[in-house]
Amino acid sequence: MHGFSSGNIFLTVAFLTLLSSMTLWWRDVISEATYLGNHTLAVQKGLNMGVALFIVSEALFFLGVFWAFFHSALSPTVELGAQWPPMGIQAVNPFELPLLNTIILLSSGVTVTYAHHSIIKGNRYGALNGLVATVVLALIFTALQGIEYSVSSFTISDGAFGSCFYLSTGFHGLHVMIGTAFIAVGLWRVMAYHSTENHHLGLESSILYWHFVDVVWLFLYISIYYWGS
Repeated sequence: MHGFSSGNIFLTVAFLTLLSSMTLWWRDVISEATYLGNHTLAVQKGLNMGVALFIVSEALFFLGVFWAFFHSALSPTVELGAQWPPMGIQAVNPFELPLLNTIILLSSGVTVTYAHHSIIKGNRYGALNGLVATVVLALIFTALQGIEYSVSSFTISDGAFGSCFYLSTGFHGLHVMIGTAFIAVGLWRVMAYHSTENHHLGLESSILYWHFVDVVWLFLYISIYYWGS
């Protein structure tokens, strides 16, 4: 992307490696939880704590990116043209694709919450519909994000603005793809009758992660897209 030599090859290899690692890991976790009975109450508590700490670490990562962005935006240096966005940078219009993507991602938060409440009440059909809608909305969001990158007038090499923009939105996009895989696995487990109203720890963890992704995007839209433009 953006003319970097062999960038697509490295991206493809990295994605396939990540996908294979997640597949093998989830296979073992599902076997332990569903067939081997290894997920006792103590193990479930440990898994909940692990997911919570993981999300906290992710939040601190994005905090660092926001800090870098506002450090340059609130007091632009001479090298940046003493203005923000820097001279020569045409920021993305926040009321076009970014606004549409915000609506889509927040809507996916509604559908995944509906799925969560449905599984708690034993409404398997409602849970399936909610999860399918969430996956579809997530895929649309990712596709639109790719279109936005392809038509942007600046790259990650264009100073502090380009670095902060692509680092924050790019890592968020990566989180969306991983979260989509989480939700898709949860959907498959509901279809396979692995997740029920009394046994759906993995689905709850993926839903919590998805809400984190929603909140981060809301902060991204308000700060980097709207305020930063």
